Amino acid sequence: MGRKLPPALANAKHPGTVQRIVTAAEGFFAEKGLEGARTGAIARAARVNKALLYYYFRSKQDLHRFTLEMLFSQLRDEVGGKLDERVPPRQRLLNYVNGYFDFVVAHANYPRLVQRQVMSRGAGLAELVDDYFRPLQDRLGATLREGITKGEFRDVDPPQTVLTLIAITVFYFAAAPVVSRLWRCDSLAPARVAARRRAVLDFLEHGLFTTRARTR
Repeated sequence: MGRKLPPALANAKHPGTVQRIVTAAEGFFAEKGLEGARTGAIARAARVNKALLYYYFRSKQDLHRFTLEMLFSQLRDEVGGKLDERVPPRQRLLNYVNGYFDFVVAHANYPRLVQRQVMSRGAGLAELVDDYFRPLQDRLGATLREGITKGEFRDVDPPQTVLTLIAITVFYFAAAPVVSRLWRCDSLAPARVAARRRAVLDFLEHGLFTTRARTR
């Protein structure tokens, strides 16, 4: 995805207004998708008129692209930043899982926005994969290989295990409506999310970490 700001945003005099527009857009795009979201509704939710919205963003597609760019940039910084190579692999992986949970709790629209973008095979999907998902996959793979070499992790298949790690963290939030109906409760309530976090960490503790790493 392009990293250049729209011209009107480069020197925005009222960044708070831009933030309100993007926050409102994030909710509508998550709920209704690019095609279903209406700029008029976004403008009203952001407490601006459509003319001002179009001053900052040339089109709904431009606003959608920018909204995703902002969200995934935060994901890269807040979650990818947890994979610090100066930290031992075991702790690095724990930091990543905790960082992801913290990120999704703070950005509840993220799972639905990702699902919509992936399922629609939108124009920006290839760039999304290359700019955000691939670097994260590569860093997780490197963490696993280092952990295996140092005896902190079992001798697993790194690419397959990366998919497993992503699945056990992402799926719960992506499938929240289904899980809530199955459990007859709000699966995104803080206590439920905390329980899911503990379950994932326990799974890693006993499914990936070696006895040597667990006893440190």
